[in-house]
Amino acid sequence: MAKPPFRAEHVGSLLRPKELTTAFRQHNAGEIDDDAFTEVQDKAIAEVVKRQQDAGLQVVTDGEFRRGSYWGHLIGPVSGLSVREAEFKFHDDCGDEQSFIAAHVDGKVSREKGFSTHEFTFLKSVASTTPKLTMPSLPTFHFYRPVEGIDKLVYETPRHFFQDFAEVFRQEIAELADLGASYIQMDEVPLAMLCDPDIQAQVKSVGVDVDDLIDVYIDAINDAVGSRPTGMTCGLHLCRGNFKGKYLSQGGYEPVAERLFNDLQVDAFFLEYDTDRAGDFTPLRQVPDDKHIVLGIVSSKLSELESVENLSRRIDEAAKYVPLERLSVSPQCGFASAVSGNSITPEMQQAKLSLVVETAMRVWGEC
Repeated sequence: MAKPPFRAEHVGSLLRPKELTTAFRQHNAGEIDDDAFTEVQDKAIAEVVKRQQDAGLQVVTDGEFRRGSYWGHLIGPVSGLSVREAEFKFHDDCGDEQSFIAAHVDGKVSREKGFSTHEFTFLKSVASTTPKLTMPSLPTFHFYRPVEGIDKLVYETPRHFFQDFAEVFRQEIAELADLGASYIQMDEVPLAMLCDPDIQAQVKSVGVDVDDLIDVYIDAINDAVGSRPTGMTCGLHLCRGNFKGKYLSQGGYEPVAERLFNDLQVDAFFLEYDTDRAGDFTPLRQVPDDKHIVLGIVSSKLSELESVENLSRRIDEAAKYVPLERLSVSPQCGFASAVSGNSITPEMQQAKLSLVVETAMRVWGEC
C-alpha cells in the first residue's frame, strides 16, 4: 500500500446523514441513551467509509461523525477546558455574520482519557484502505479568544499553557500509534487567519505581538507532533474558517509561508486554494524539498462541480513552485466542520470526492 499523503485526498469531515443529526438532537435532549446513540454513529460511519472507498479513495476518515464540531470532543476528556463565545465572527461575501463558541482555559490541562482513540479503533475496524485520524491543532484552543482565552491565574502566558497542552497531544498520539494509527492530520485555522491584514490589525490592537504569536503556535504544534513514532505521517490542514459556507479571514500565505513550511515538523500541508481569498501559489516557493503539498482546489462549500480540465490546469500552475511528484489534490476543507454541515447535498459531496479521484488519475495516473 502506498504511503500517505495520497494523490487524491480529503480533509476529513463529511455531511452527517439525517439519521445521525436526529440522533445528536435526541441524545442532547436525553431522549436516547449512550448505547443507542453509539449504534447510530457506528452504522453511519460504516456507510460513509464504504462511500469513500466506492469513490476510489485510498484514504478514509469517519467523517468526524462522533463529534459535534471538529474540536469540541476535547471538552471533557481534557481537564481545564470550557466553552465561551469567540472574539471573532464568521461572515460571508454579503456581510452576514455568525457568532460561534470557542474554547476557554480555566484550569490546568491534562488528558483524563482519550478523545479520539475510540474513534480510530472503530474506523480501523471498518476500513479496508488507510484510515486517517483528524484532530484540531493546539492554537485552535487559544486564538479564537486571544485576549481572554486563558485564565491568567492558571497560566501566565500562552506559551506556559501550550507546554502542558502539548503533553496532552503527545499522550494521545502515542496511544493512537499503539492502536495502529499511521496517518494523522491536524486542522489549523489561526495561522491561516494571521495571513489576513485585518485580523493582524485586530490582534495588534489588543496588544498582541503577531510575530511572537506565530512562533508560539509553531513551537506548540512541533512540541506535540515532533516526537511522533517513526512511520506515522502527520499532515497539517490550514483553513480560513468553514461554517455553513461562511469564513473567518482572507489573504495569501506569504506572511507566514517561510516559517510555516520550513519550521513546522509535519510531512504535508493541506492548503485551502479554492477561491481568490487564499491568494496565489507563489508562497509555495518557500516549501522545502522534504514537504508534500495537498492542493485544496475543490470547494466543499459551493454546489457547482469543478471540471477536471480546470483542476489539472491549476495543479500545473502550482507545479511551477513545487514539483508535481510532491503535490496532491483535495477539497479545500471538510464538508461539515460541525454537525450542521455546509449547504451542499450528499450527492454533490460524493461527486466531488469522485472528482478528486478522477483528477488524480488524470494528472498522476494514480490516486
